[in-house]
Amino acid sequence: MSTHPPKRPYPLYPAAYFAESPTYDAWVKLTAADVHSLQSEKGFEGQRVYFYLNHPIRFVRIVGVVIAIDDINLKYTVLTIDDGSGANIELKIIRIPPAIQDPVDTSSNTAIDNVNIISRCGVFDVTVDNQALDIGSVVKAKCTISEFRGIKQLELKRVSLIATTNEEAQAWAEAAAFKQDILSRPWHVSPEKQKEIEDSIKLREKKAQEYQKQRMKYEAKKREQRRKKELYYAQREERLELRRRKEEIEMNAGALI
Repeated sequence: MSTHPPKRPYPLYPAAYFAESPTYDAWVKLTAADVHSLQSEKGFEGQRVYFYLNHPIRFVRIVGVVIAIDDINLKYTVLTIDDGSGANIELKIIRIPPAIQDPVDTSSNTAIDNVNIISRCGVFDVTVDNQALDIGSVVKAKCTISEFRGIKQLELKRVSLIATTNEEAQAWAEAAAFKQDILSRPWHVSPEKQKEIEDSIKLREKKAQEYQKQRMKYEAKKREQRRKKELYYAQREERLELRRRKEEIEMNAGALI
């Protein structure tokens, strides 16, 4: 029985190609179930990039209903979102500890400009654009992807409240269209574009090597100049010392007469 993993029906391109991807620098419109299905790939560990087919994804946009708000600790607050996809997902809000808050900028005590945490005895609220976030609120959230105990989690970067069903329906339509137009088929880089990218990489590497050579020459020249300067001052000090000794001998000789 073979232990080799099945061969992908599509190529997984090197990271140098990712700038050409329609997903790499985009807020990719996904559902919670889609986020949980994103794959990690060997060779990209620790880079916080995940894959849908062979589409590299770092940033996602999700729309859903807030079903839980958890005050984890002074560092994090977590929203649980249900978007009807069959899976829920947590959105982590990074809080700014009071000790390091900017006393001039009091607009937010979180890492998101329009999100504020109100926490005092008997009161805990999350506000978005000065509106209280409640269970049942519908949000449009833009996030980066992380993992906690092996489960995917989203780190909130931007958020807005969705006030009408029309706006919610439009967001769902955008997500469906993005999946149909982009994500439903593998990303393809033409041979011509691959050659252009490889040529660009070689040119950058050549320039980097040339820069390194010039820098090494410059540093060697500076070291030689420093060596010569140190030698000059050492020889000068030696001449001055010889002169002082000579003058001292002449003075001592004169004193004996």
